[in-house]
Amino acid sequence: MTIGIIVVNIIVFVLMSISGSTLDAQYMAAHGAMYPEYIKDGQYWRLFTSMFMHFGLMHILNNMVVLGAVGQIVEKAMGHVKLLITFLVSGMCGSVLSYIVMLYNNDYAVSAGASGAIFGLVGALVWIVIANRGFYEGVSRKQAVFMVILMIYYGVSTQGVDNWAHGGGLVGGFVISIVLYRKKRYNKYNIN
Repeated sequence: MTIGIIVVNIIVFVLMSISGSTLDAQYMAAHGAMYPEYIKDGQYWRLFTSMFMHFGLMHILNNMVVLGAVGQIVEKAMGHVKLLITFLVSGMCGSVLSYIVMLYNNDYAVSAGASGAIFGLVGALVWIVIANRGFYEGVSRKQAVFMVILMIYYGVSTQGVDNWAHGGGLVGGFVISIVLYRKKRYNKYNIN
């Protein structure tokens, strides 16, 4: 499923790049990126479609590398369907929080990218590590927390990043994983 999500993002990026510039905010907004004015007009689907759009090659490259690394660990723990649910719910939480904050601050910007959903997978990984007594698939509690801190630092220190989407995704992924994730129990007699 992780690879499938990456492939969908790449296909969308290639198609968008063929027909215009993914670095152009107006072009991105015209083709499904999140922009509060359009959402206020009832185009709520943008909260979803913006998760699969990226501003330029470095944006998609960075996001897909992190998605590939974190997604595979979370997918192994949760399974294919729960990974997809976590990705989509986290991405929507990020989009909704970003939209609400833009409305509240009356400071609108075009927003797109899978990073809110990816932060959600990181939030899910934090819960998975906690649920497994501080260690899962080579990831310790300290490493999971460090990953969150590093990603937050990158977002805060990089200009033009939608940190509210990241925060909404992180919290959304953590909460949905509490609901969806169940630690595998092993039969002490090794009977299948």
